[in-house]
Amino acid sequence: MQILANISRIGEKILDRIVATILILVMLFAGYSLWNSYMLFRGGFAGDELLKFKPQISENGENPTLWDLMKINEDVVAWVTIDDTNIDHPVVQGEDNMEYINKDVYKKFALSGSIFLDYRNNRDFTDPYSLLYGHHMERGGMFGDVALFEDKKYFDKHKYGTLFLPDKTYRIEIFMVSKIDAYDQIIFNPKTTQSLVQRQNLIDHARKNKLQERDIDIREDKIIALSTCEKATTNGRTIILGVLRPMNGDN
Repeated sequence: MQILANISRIGEKILDRIVATILILVMLFAGYSLWNSYMLFRGGFAGDELLKFKPQISENGENPTLWDLMKINEDVVAWVTIDDTNIDHPVVQGEDNMEYINKDVYKKFALSGSIFLDYRNNRDFTDPYSLLYGHHMERGGMFGDVALFEDKKYFDKHKYGTLFLPDKTYRIEIFMVSKIDAYDQIIFNPKTTQSLVQRQNLIDHARKNKLQERDIDIREDKIIALSTCEKATTNGRTIILGVLRPMNGDN
């Protein structure tokens, strides 16, 4: 009987240790999940340290704080902001479109990645069509707010943004939001739009899948697109199209 009792006590101790180990692992996993969610949330927004580099609209169009950020990372090309939204980020350009998928503006690993210009575009935004990418993050992080433009009331209320370059500033006037397949080469290969005729073809193509549109005078203005993932479809993308209007007499 004593032997059975000893065996029972040993078994209970082993079981207690197994249960304790499982509880510890569960707590560690829960803690990691909370930390990971927090880091994703924080990484989706420009913090105070980064916002000190955000340019302000000036009379001469020069943006010296952007030059300061470029000294930290030579891949920085611009800063984009859409009025009254969470879209307010520096823009980088990598050697390909994968470089900044999971890398922040300081070139450190970040699941939220960076807002980046298509590697085939000119970094000075002189192309007829420039394409920006950003992750669709929760609570409007990165390009998460792009999806809000699908709603007509939101689209009608949010018409403008600003693109700051080191030596000039553009006003963005938004005119369309569309759903596009990720493999659509007309939209997702800027090199297919190199003339005014091709630019109009791009607009007409995006119009086939438009969700919202407003009639504006596009003239010979350059086009900019903000693209992010659509959660409902694996290869679905939501894009905002806008025109770039030079400010301060820039061309």
